[in-house]
Amino acid sequence: MLNRQALSFVGAVGAVFLIATQADAHARVVASTPAASATVNSTRSISVTFSERVAPAFSGLDLVGASGSEIAVTSSVSADGKTITGQTARPLSAGAYTVNWRAASADGHRMTGNFTFTVR
Repeated sequence: MLNRQALSFVGAVGAVFLIATQADAHARVVASTPAASATVNSTRSISVTFSERVAPAFSGLDLVGASGSEIAVTSSVSADGKTITGQTARPLSAGAYTVNWRAASADGHRMTGNFTFTVR
């Protein structure tokens, strides 16, 4: 009888640990275009790719120029739900830029971050 109770206890603890581990898994950034700290030719497109799907309603990005002024960006989430892309109306001129992104993973966890790049 003691062996059954011990096995039941071990099984229950294992199940709780497995569920807790899965609940802690959140999307993380795996790539960006332009890459963080990169120097690139002029571009109109910026993207941030995550390790898992993000919720489109709570995900997007903003672009800020060196002077601190926000540059209009139209954001969308890819069909596979893993990439947020922003398009500017015109190609970016030479200077430093900061991308501020926000995303919510499928489990509802909200995340924010930023990176910089330079246009030559």
